[in-house]
Amino acid sequence: MAARAVNRLGAFALPFTAAILVEDFGTSVTTAGLVVASFGVASIPSRLAGGALADRWGRRPTMLLGLVGCAVALLAFAASPTLLVAAVSVTLLGLAFELYEPPSQAIVADLCPPDQRPSAYSLLGTALAVAGVVAGLLAAVLATLDLRWLLVADAASCLAAAVVVALVVPADRPAPVDERHTGSPWRDRRLLLMWVAGTAFASLYLQAMVGLPLTLLERGLPASRMGWLLAVSALVMVLVQRLTRDWSPSPFRAMAIGYVLLAVGMGIAGAAGSTGGFVLAVAVWSVGDLLLLGHPFAVVAGLAPPGGSARYLAAYGTCWGVAAVLAPVVGTRLLAVDPAWLWGCSAGLALVLAAVQPLLADAMGQETQGSTRA
Repeated sequence: MAARAVNRLGAFALPFTAAILVEDFGTSVTTAGLVVASFGVASIPSRLAGGALADRWGRRPTMLLGLVGCAVALLAFAASPTLLVAAVSVTLLGLAFELYEPPSQAIVADLCPPDQRPSAYSLLGTALAVAGVVAGLLAAVLATLDLRWLLVADAASCLAAAVVVALVVPADRPAPVDERHTGSPWRDRRLLLMWVAGTAFASLYLQAMVGLPLTLLERGLPASRMGWLLAVSALVMVLVQRLTRDWSPSPFRAMAIGYVLLAVGMGIAGAAGSTGGFVLAVAVWSVGDLLLLGHPFAVVAGLAPPGGSARYLAAYGTCWGVAAVLAPVVGTRLLAVDPAWLWGCSAGLALVLAAVQPLLADAMGQETQGSTRA
């Protein structure tokens, strides 16, 4: 958690990637969407490699490789003289970006019994949100100077996080492989259902991150205002986490509520024309994000067989890579028509996802019972 918090202090470059491509290289919004999509394509094998390396090579070295690789790619992006070099750098960033996630998530799953995992993942989210308050303010300041300074700051935070991992996280050796649990997680129907739902949520989340700074530009507001909105989002998540720490609904009920809040916030963003309107939108959907970012990982960790948490979490996490391809391509095309189309369609999808959560909960229960009897 300490390493994630340090890394989060500078992890604000990705939402500005499309804006940097548009403002610094003069590319169109749709072309910028395709470049950002290349990041998503590259992040899919990155996530799977992170899970495999965590089990075979060790968790600490895998985390270090991912953090240092991200720093190198970010610095290359910041120094890019042409659009081609920038696009290659973004793709390399995707190849390194997800290496860190499976080992860090598997550590949480391995250390915590099932009944503590939702709280543990929520605590991890809170640590990120606390650091995010500072990150948003730092982004707001740096973005007024030059958006590329955001990339440099992000790279510095990656290297600082790598130092924390090297000094604090104990050296580990891969556990012996249990041949009984080496089957592909993709054969687990429950995981596939969670993956589909996770892809839809991740698409919404990333569309908001990519679409918000571009919507600000379209409505006559500076893209640097995104930094303040990130700070608002983080602050809201911290406050709500404190208020709801003793609230323990079922995971799927919590996610249904989260999707409704996400829909409301995105609807407000579609109609907003001032900074105050966007602040309200971000505040509302951030409460939903808090409910939606932690519970799915706890559910997936519970589905994994003994010794299989890293592989299950890595397989599930590829939904974020798929979403990173879909979100910028679809989102920028909707933005090219009108920002209201992006936010309206996103709100509608969030309501659909809220409605299907009870069905997903039933499917999880039925599949679990069936596997227990077997």
